[in-house]
Order: sequence, then structure tokens, then C-alpha cells
Amino acid sequence: MKALALIVVLSMVTFFSPAIAQEPRGDALAHWTAVLNAFVDDRGEIDFRGLAKTPADLKAFVDYIAKVSPDSDPALFPTLESRLAYHINAYNALAMYNVIDSGVPRSLSGLRKLGFFVFKRFSIGGRTMSLYAYENEVIRPLGDERVHFALNCMAVGCPRLPRIPFTANALNEQLDREARRFFSEPRNLQRVPEGKTVRVSEILKFYTEDFLRRNSGLIAYVNRYVSDKIPEDYKMEFIDYDWTVNDQHRDRS
Repeated sequence: MKALALIVVLSMVTFFSPAIAQEPRGDALAHWTAVLNAFVDDRGEIDFRGLAKTPADLKAFVDYIAKVSPDSDPALFPTLESRLAYHINAYNALAMYNVIDSGVPRSLSGLRKLGFFVFKRFSIGGRTMSLYAYENEVIRPLGDERVHFALNCMAVGCPRLPRIPFTANALNEQLDREARRFFSEPRNLQRVPEGKTVRVSEILKFYTEDFLRRNSGLIAYVNRYVSDKIPEDYKMEFIDYDWTVNDQHRDRS
């Protein structure tokens, strides 16, 4: 993902700016809650076909994001938790909208990755930026590496998308829960005792510096969230990231 920044061509940038609707924060979050309840299943997969037919709630929340953010209205987001919760929900909603706006592609791999994460721009509190810039220039600098278990680009390799929004009051518990759930899934963590190896999601490779900010190593970090501890002398390998769009109706053959 870091390599994307090296090949951004500003002249190719497209800009998405939804019609701005001003709503109280609670009303706006209710729209996002309705989307998650209606179009996300218990496996975290999204019904993009259904959402594309009835996108009103998602559009309403994206409209709110376009106008209101911790930068544009800091008084609405007085704590780090309130800012992080806003940004996680906003990133996930914008990524979901981006899939719809891109015609629900089968995959985000290859050149499509550039269009999706770099060239397409959104308005966030009146500031225009790509999803790549949003994650790396706004969200990651807030300093909580657990966001990588909550941010969802709508690909199969992403963490599971919860069916409820992230909120300031419950954020610490929610992020811990998502970290534990992430490492409980075999698609993200696989032990190979005979080879003294542990295989983990490539997310830990993408953002190694974040996970090592307060930890001696990646295995030490993983061990914070698993009951069956991984021996520190295990070799670590990475599971290839799956860029297939996480569509409930995708071809699984």
C-alpha cells in the first residue's frame, strides 16, 4: 500500500462531492446504523446489490461526512475516542460507497486499486482527500494501531465489518473485541507447529511500524489478543491479502 503514494498522478484525480445535508450527529449515525443492520450479515459480508438499489441511508451518511468532521467541527468531537470513532465509521462508509460508485467490481486488485484508493477523492468535513490519504495522513497519526482491525476497505482480506457503528463511549472495548476476533479467525492467524511457524494476515506486514510502536515484536503483539500464546521463537510468515470485494453474492468457485 505504501507504494501507492509514489505513483499518484494528480492530473488523473477524480473528485466525488455529494450533495451536502446538514443533520445532527445522532441522526447521521442512525443512517449508518440502518445500513449496517440491513446490508451486512453476521459474517461481515455486504449485500452490495441490495444496497445499490436502496442507497438512501448510505448517501445520507456520506453527505454528513462531507460537511462535518473533527477538523471542521472540533467541539462535536472533544475526545480522542470520539474522533477515532468518527473516522472509522467515515472510512468504512466511504469505502462502501466507493464500491457502489465503482459499479461493484469483483476485485480491487491491480490498477483498480489505484483508482479506488488514490485517484478517487471524497469530501470529509470540507476537505478533499483519497481513502489512502485519509488512512495514512489522518487516521494512523492518531496513534491507535487497533484501527487496523476496524477499518474496512470492503475486500475479503479486511477485518470483519461489525453490524453496529463504532462509538466514543464503547470504542476501547470495541477495538479490543475486533482485535481478538481478528486473530481468532484462521484466515488471519495460522499456526504451523511442525515448522515452528505462525502465518498472519498481511495487514501486519502493511503496518508493521504501527504494531511495533509499543511492542517488542509482531508475535508479542499478537499474543496480547490470543489465549494460546505463540512461542517467541516461531518464524512469522504472511498470508496473502485477498482483494476480492466482500460481496455476499460473489462467485466462490
